[in-house]
Amino acid sequence: MWKKTRDGLIAITDTTRIAFRTNISRACLDQLQLMAQEYNTHVNYLIENGLKNLLSHGSIQYNKDLRPKDRIQYKSTYDKELLNKTRDFAKEQHLFINDVIEYSINYIDVSTLKNQSHRHRIE
Repeated sequence: MWKKTRDGLIAITDTTRIAFRTNISRACLDQLQLMAQEYNTHVNYLIENGLKNLLSHGSIQYNKDLRPKDRIQYKSTYDKELLNKTRDFAKEQHLFINDVIEYSINYIDVSTLKNQSHRHRIE
């Protein structure tokens, strides 16, 4: 992110974002990567969009017996507040965060996605 000052533009770190590592299904990640290319965005922006929509929906129907067996480690940055809300939601639903992330893919709204250049915005 860039900040306008009287001296010009200064690159700053977005303090509202934190790094987070989780395990996610390889098939889900492949699907997200294809969507990211198609909609000119990043995978973590897709995940954030799905999580926001899922949390606003308020409930989840998840069958723990159908958990994917192809999970791999995935690291990215997320909005700090959204990640904390997701943790609380996962606890309430007696699920793991990666279960909630995988389920949230069904709630992605492509009309409200951030594009790839969002991280280079000027404030």
